[in-house]
Amino acid sequence: MKIVDYKIYAVKPRWIFLKLKTEDGLEGWGEMVSGTRTETVIQGAKEMCERILGANSNEIERIWQRLYRHFFRGGPVSMTVISAIEIALWDIKGKRLGVPIYELLGGKVRDSLKVYSWIGGDRPNDILKEAKTKYESGFSAIKMNGTEELHYIDTYKKVDEVLERVELLRNHFGNDLDIAVDFHGRVHKPMAKVLMEELRPYRLMFIEEPVLPEHNEALENLYQIASMPIATGERLYTRWSFKDIISKGVADIIQPDVILTGGILETRKIAAMAETYDFGVAPHAPYGPIALAATFQVDACTPNVFIQEQSLNIHYNQGNIDLLDFVKNKEIFKYKDGFADVPKLPGLGLELEEDLIYDVSKEPLNWQNPWWKNYDGTIAEW
Repeated sequence: MKIVDYKIYAVKPRWIFLKLKTEDGLEGWGEMVSGTRTETVIQGAKEMCERILGANSNEIERIWQRLYRHFFRGGPVSMTVISAIEIALWDIKGKRLGVPIYELLGGKVRDSLKVYSWIGGDRPNDILKEAKTKYESGFSAIKMNGTEELHYIDTYKKVDEVLERVELLRNHFGNDLDIAVDFHGRVHKPMAKVLMEELRPYRLMFIEEPVLPEHNEALENLYQIASMPIATGERLYTRWSFKDIISKGVADIIQPDVILTGGILETRKIAAMAETYDFGVAPHAPYGPIALAATFQVDACTPNVFIQEQSLNIHYNQGNIDLLDFVKNKEIFKYKDGFADVPKLPGLGLELEEDLIYDVSKEPLNWQNPWWKNYDGTIAEW
């Protein structure tokens, strides 16, 4: 049962895969997000994996505690590595016992998973055409980025551009299409107030990340003026980062990311904590196939998950390999009428094309998010 080996693959467009192997020959997969620090994440993964060689792969919580409880802890690099290791260990355990991971976390609470699809890119255009395509393929819910770059105080011309895009969709689909608008942390508190007030008539499914997480104290005031649900949490790690938002009730939906929060069980713990305060959960998952498969395992056994982000054909991957290219059993991510099936195979339920992963990993990976500037040359949030 001991962990005896590991491999790390950095693959386009912006994913890092981890494979752990045990002495009885079982293999488990995890995933890390590179962000803009690919080599840093890889080195962190090597350091932590070396630390757990020889450990009992069944003792997932013990290993998690061992990796997490350092004097300096948290942060995206450390937590994405811990998440990948934890996910790989659950994959191994599920395979060893011959059951999906959710069966080890209480069993499934649902028969299917509702998913939504992205439309538009970071500078949304032609969104009606994209929305029609998604709707005709069965999706009843979409999400779009709301804005381009915004200064602390910006013009009503930019506000009107946001409203025009949302109104275009609402006028065409009526209430048959659920619409979420992602502020992506690009909006500072003064403009968030303006936009949330102006968007009242459009009956949004939710507003996402109205302010950056370092300004979450502003959510308390924004929550008082919001007519739509507020979602946030994709950049937070562990239960302790979510504690204030949940206990203060300053949002309605949390969006933990299974490859940042600390893994599958930590995400389940966060969702359970949120359930006690009547929060919905819409997990963040715009990355690769392992991350999405791990998120599906959480969804299957978590009653307050109401919808799931998914990354098939997402705009970030355009011109690159998409998540299905690495997957042998592509039916796991086959959607029907905007729903995915609950996974049935042991572990994560994934069968991966490791030869292709190896070949792609030979190509350099140095993903960088775009760098935007405001009209006066100051750095804008992406």
